[in-house]
Amino acid sequence: MEWKKGRGKLGPFDPLLGKWRAKADSTMGKVVCTREFRKILEGSHVVLEAHWNTGGKIYLEQAVIGVNSEKEICFWSFTSDGKQSQGRLADVTDVHPKAIGFEAKMPAGLARMVYWPDESEGFRWVVESKTKKGWNRFVEHHYLPVS
Repeated sequence: MEWKKGRGKLGPFDPLLGKWRAKADSTMGKVVCTREFRKILEGSHVVLEAHWNTGGKIYLEQAVIGVNSEKEICFWSFTSDGKQSQGRLADVTDVHPKAIGFEAKMPAGLARMVYWPDESEGFRWVVESKTKKGWNRFVEHHYLPVS
């Protein structure tokens, strides 16, 4: 996979376009997560549809990535458990030089999600929370393309 940015404000998300799957261990047991990114609204936005399966419990997310009225790249996320969040593009290059990600103010504090190319295939994705000592990683997945 070539991690190459596309044109325009949302060009950095071009490497994520397509359908991806990760299998991981979690506190709830084995989890399979599928993420599909695609352009919508004549390319002015990217939509993410995520499907989590923990071997009995299904969790769904839809998120839209776009430019807000202040010309900032943002996301707006809605989940099947009734929660919603929004955040702004952030500098996450401390994780990887080609990483892209967002920060969001959550009820428990500042959180971020980060995407970056895997060294061999696909991409990595993490969710971290901000602590006094730095970023605490509590979810990490390795996504591979779904054929």
